Amino acid sequence: MDALLSALADPVRWRLVSLLAERPRSVGVLAQLAEARQPQTTKHLQTLERAGIVTSQRTGQRRIYALRSAPLRELAAALGGLADTAERSDGPHATYDRYGLSLRAERLAAQESGWADGRAFRFYRALPGSPGLVWRHLTEAALLSHWWTPDDLRVSELLFEAREGGRIVHEYRDAEDTDGSDPVAGRAEGIVDVVRPGERLAYRLSPQLPGGGLAFTAHVDLGLRPAGTGTDLDVHWRITDSTVDSADFVAGIEIGFGQSLDKLAATLAAGADESDGHSTSTSTSTSTSTKDTNDTDTRSAK
Repeated sequence: MDALLSALADPVRWRLVSLLAERPRSVGVLAQLAEARQPQTTKHLQTLERAGIVTSQRTGQRRIYALRSAPLRELAAALGGLADTAERSDGPHATYDRYGLSLRAERLAAQESGWADGRAFRFYRALPGSPGLVWRHLTEAALLSHWWTPDDLRVSELLFEAREGGRIVHEYRDAEDTDGSDPVAGRAEGIVDVVRPGERLAYRLSPQLPGGGLAFTAHVDLGLRPAGTGTDLDVHWRITDSTVDSADFVAGIEIGFGQSLDKLAATLAAGADESDGHSTSTSTSTSTSTKDTNDTDTRSAK
């Protein structure tokens, strides 16, 4: 496929393929129709033949070239498959488009400081596992790091002190940025306000703008309630202190945090806590953190 694409990338060769699609032609005639010199035309045809796109045979003093349709059909099928993947209604491109629509709307709305204050979001998930187990995934850094990012991102730094007044540091990068060379995708810092193990967790978290300022303050309140063999998780988000430059962050809250909760549900369903050798029980007054060994600056990571 690489040889095929390379051969077709040249405009002159593409013109020759178009001419041969009409009917087999000799080198001399192809050179005339393509308005090119015959030696160069011969070299282009040889490249196409090595790539398997054309075939040739000598007839008297002339060499006749003909187009092979099979490689082009294979290329068309491959391109069609890529288009089908990109157009999946539930795929990453659909999420990208949704975020784009939200982004444009929020940027138009962000005209002055405080523009998004009072904006509220609510999330609900019926999770497998007891409230105690869910609580651990909400408060222990080693478990938080499994789910506390939107899709296609990874936690690169995390501090979560599960006690009232405890600090929170949450940083994440592109999931494919394994060596930490790409810019940080996002970073936030905050304070834990309410800790009732297995029942309620509330904290304030402020995302940082690229220049270092704060975008807004998110007041996040998570309530846990036993439900049969699982746990109902009810999350309330409320925004204060919003700045004009916070539109890009606000636009991604509903999609991003929703994806994070979906990852939490999947993690619990897969029983990841049982297989994670780094998971440990901690009291609510213990500071927990994780370290990202991929980051060259050796910072702590969640």
